[in-house]
Amino acid sequence: MVEFTRRKLMATSAAAAVGTGMLGATSAQEDEHDTLTAPYVNGSIKRFLTTARGAEVTGPFVFETGELLYSVQHPSRDNPEPFDRAGVGVIEGFQFEFDGTNDEFDELEPPRSERERGRVRSSAGEYRYLAAEGESINGGTERWGHPQTPDGTDVADVVDESYEGVGHNPDMNFFVSTNDDGTEGYLFTNNETTPGCITRTPIGRADGRWEADLENAMELENTDAFREIGGTKINCYGDLSPWETPLSAEEDYAHPRVGGLATVSDIVEAGSGVGLRGGNEFWNRPNVGELPSALEDIFGDDAWTPMGIWANTGTEKLAYYLGAEPVDRVEGENTREPIGDVFPNRYRYGHIVEITEPASDDPVPVKHHVFGRAAWECPEVLADEKTVYLASDGGAKGIYKFVADEPIPEYETRADVRGTLSAMKATEVGEGPVAETDLEVEWLELGTASNAEIESWIADYDDVTQVDYLETHAETDWREDLEGALMEADETVAIDGNRDYITDEEIVEWAAQYDERGPDGVDEDLRRVPFLETRAAAKEIGASVEFNKAEGIDSHDEAEPGDFVYFGISSLGGYMTDDRGDLRFDEVDSGVVYRAELEDDYDVSRLEPVVVGPNASDAESLKDASLINVDNVMVMDDGRVLLCEDKGSFGRSYPNDAMWVYEPPATLRVDSLAVSHDATGEVDLTLSRIPDGLAGGRVTVSVEHADVAEIVDASYHDALELTADPAVGDDGSSVAFRFADLDDEFEAGLEEGTLATLELEGTGTGTTDITIDVHAMDDDSGTPIEPQPRPGIVVTGPPSIGGGSGSGRAPTDVDGDGLFEDVNGNGRLDYDDVVLLFEHLEDESVQLNDGAFDFNENGRIDYDDVVALSDEL
Repeated sequence: MVEFTRRKLMATSAAAAVGTGMLGATSAQEDEHDTLTAPYVNGSIKRFLTTARGAEVTGPFVFETGELLYSVQHPSRDNPEPFDRAGVGVIEGFQFEFDGTNDEFDELEPPRSERERGRVRSSAGEYRYLAAEGESINGGTERWGHPQTPDGTDVADVVDESYEGVGHNPDMNFFVSTNDDGTEGYLFTNNETTPGCITRTPIGRADGRWEADLENAMELENTDAFREIGGTKINCYGDLSPWETPLSAEEDYAHPRVGGLATVSDIVEAGSGVGLRGGNEFWNRPNVGELPSALEDIFGDDAWTPMGIWANTGTEKLAYYLGAEPVDRVEGENTREPIGDVFPNRYRYGHIVEITEPASDDPVPVKHHVFGRAAWECPEVLADEKTVYLASDGGAKGIYKFVADEPIPEYETRADVRGTLSAMKATEVGEGPVAETDLEVEWLELGTASNAEIESWIADYDDVTQVDYLETHAETDWREDLEGALMEADETVAIDGNRDYITDEEIVEWAAQYDERGPDGVDEDLRRVPFLETRAAAKEIGASVEFNKAEGIDSHDEAEPGDFVYFGISSLGGYMTDDRGDLRFDEVDSGVVYRAELEDDYDVSRLEPVVVGPNASDAESLKDASLINVDNVMVMDDGRVLLCEDKGSFGRSYPNDAMWVYEPPATLRVDSLAVSHDATGEVDLTLSRIPDGLAGGRVTVSVEHADVAEIVDASYHDALELTADPAVGDDGSSVAFRFADLDDEFEAGLEEGTLATLELEGTGTGTTDITIDVHAMDDDSGTPIEPQPRPGIVVTGPPSIGGGSGSGRAPTDVDGDGLFEDVNGNGRLDYDDVVLLFEHLEDESVQLNDGAFDFNENGRIDYDDVVALSDEL
């Protein structure tokens, strides 16, 4: 078990770098890309299981009973049965107790023998398959994890050589219950393949164990409803929405139109895309797998492998799945004979697919085009039913956020879902090692649209086929000279781009208009750009499209402001560690887990590292007690987090991927407050996540600037029987608390409890931090609690404005956003506030308080602030 708290770490001492309690320490490194603080954990982690050799740990799901299910993805064929096949199964004989502590299981020792490495092992209970790849389902008409052509032919039999792994890559698992106690329902499982697979398997729990009804399982992709939306591609992880529908993420690595950190503007300025153009521009190229060698023939030393091109291979299989007539093949491989009848539209892939009506006879898939288009690993839909965070896998990718105008299930149809898509711009806070470096987050709006609008834009490209690739980009008649036409078309697309889809010029023009007019001011025909070419658009406006393998996002099902959402970066390297762009971290090639606190509007503005892995370059850091390459993350209802590995080849003593359970540290937080000048307000001091209860403690709370706000009074929560009177400092800058919980009001497993309440008075316009210093705190077993302090902020508004012509009352912040909309101090926002601000805009009481009245957020007071305030009415 690895357990130690966050602290300042000394680069000169390996012991100080990792603290006590670590199994091994990281040695000092001369390489500037090695981080001295890996491995690092803020809280604790314990290894719960190791999976079969060669397999990733994917698709974790915890039932209401506390039982754990997950997928064994692409295990080695050399493993003993049944673990030589992929599948999904459940741990029997163990149930999580949801008490917030890892004390319920012992840490699993690493596998030592070949036998142990070839099977699934868990700290408690035994793993048993419910379904495995290729098993007969649906009355014998389908195979588990296998898509079919419209006539019922297994696609694996159409192009068999490149389809060896069909059904071998199960990932997402989410259970939709059909009874009140959560013991019967449907399991939805993704399979990462092209065309994509989503299997619905009826499962139920009886006599203490789960069983699958394979006879009535079905492959959803083989239904007419799926073919009508173009099917899916490389279905990876996903989410279960708050309204109980599965959401499947299409991990379309083929989506980049430019490589690395290059932008479309770079191509336009250079007058050529040679060396810069990404794989998606060659989407409809016949037999695209031969493109890299073709580019070598055309460009010689200037040739390159377009980013994501490998994921374009197999596009013909997607066409056959949709009903195209298979072209002639040689030994199972496609020839360059172009498909001209039915061909997939590239803009229909790389989406989040919601399975609506999941328990009906005919589930209905909906692609949420409003979420953007990328190599999605996962979405995370929050409890407000409006906010969605999304992570894109691979190198040089973005992290995104969508916010719907209304709760998504309240729209009459999913086609009406409308909202704003934004891309993350991240800035490193400080210059320390990774474990000490937070990320400050800004969200750059890309655009606002509805699913129906975007669907109409996508439909414009439905008739593009492989024949168009040749006829649009080559003058040579491909029927007479296929070789010559292909070479001509490849050269044209490489230099000038693919004219069958959105052009380079359209993207650059969109960005120019965005810069001049903002996201809502672009021409109507350019509004499609950020939704169909999301990554390229985000780059053009300066988003941080540098993240490497962002493979997990999750929060607990009912997370609300103040709770955490977790972001997993499987390998912090590549464009996150170079000397270009926004991110210039030290390398942590085994990954990092960040968390962010949800704010009042479910926004996040800061990511903090809580688990940092070791580096392969540092043999001393590769201890068996270290998390490596986190992939899927799942937050349980008690706040603990399942961390799933996808490490491949690394330097640990055992070759198996593991699942770890992360137990966050206790948190001691103080609220934030917006208070009017000379007025008072209250904030609570709250302790959360105390798995072993609370015995007592000594804490000091301080305000950094007593000339902005001072502490005038404080009191304990009634539940605390033995306390020392709160000691408020003479200058009002601090208050000291000392208390004991004699009656066990703060019991083991308590998620949150209020210790004390502070009364503060606004003494001068401005902002001040409220900080917490924990001198001592113990749990009911006598073990020290080392909670992570979460500071608050006091914003004190300006004095009354307008002198004798004003109301005489100080303005107030009516919605808690730090801006004082109630200018006349009558307790509400109304038209009189707009008038008062307009009449006294030039007064010092307004001009010297831009933090209170800068409603258009441009950093100064101007007449547009009056307009912005009016818009809020």
